[in-house]
Amino acid sequence: MVQYSTGPDRAFSALSDPTRRGILERLAHRDASISELALDFKMTLTGVRKHVRVLEGAGLVVTGKIGRRRTCRVGPRRLADEATWIARYHEQLEERFG
Repeated sequence: MVQYSTGPDRAFSALSDPTRRGILERLAHRDASISELALDFKMTLTGVRKHVRVLEGAGLVVTGKIGRRRTCRVGPRRLADEATWIARYHEQLEERFG
């Protein structure tokens, strides 16, 4: 997988996967452990960890360990730059085709 260095590139890359988008939607409602996410998405623990690492790298998820349990929660990144880019792109399309 290609690694991007800028925030928007990392976020768009992380959000390109439907499972990762689902994990973010799930965490928007409440925090969850890796085990809970694995059950929710019918995946192995290793598979979920890989997805969570990508989301962490983009600043979209933060994890913490309490005992043997690793809990995930929504991270600090709020996708403002990405939303601005999408809005600007949408405006350009509307001007061109509207």
